[in-house]
Amino acid sequence: MSGLPRELRDLIASGPMAHLSTINADGSPQVTVIWIGLDGDDLVSGHMSWQTKMRNIERDPRVVLSFDTPRIPGVFLNEYAVLRARAAVQPSDDAWNLLNRLAKVYMSPDAEFPAPKGPGYVVRYSVEHIGGVGPWASTSP
Repeated sequence: MSGLPRELRDLIASGPMAHLSTINADGSPQVTVIWIGLDGDDLVSGHMSWQTKMRNIERDPRVVLSFDTPRIPGVFLNEYAVLRARAAVQPSDDAWNLLNRLAKVYMSPDAEFPAPKGPGYVVRYSVEHIGGVGPWASTSP
């Protein structure tokens, strides 16, 4: 997929909590809520420890990320995005730096990520399909 739509990039940069869906070894879904950021046209998330979602991604890189826009009172159906992607886990000395950058979006502009600095993991999500309700949905094949 070439380029994420500007409206979707703006939504991601605003710091929505993302629901990451992966596939457990038995085929059942596993969902967790994560912070996400942008790196070019990929989404990225940082993790300081090895968790179920990383094991699932290593076994099957197909994931879905979903997040919604800020709630508008009185609106019947709020805009939201559903991104089908391929994920890759990368051991990284920059995981804490990514999380610290995201803490400034998700917590406050002067926040520092509250875990000790150290190596971790960066997950990179290459978007293959964009769905949901909003201006980004109409750009998807």
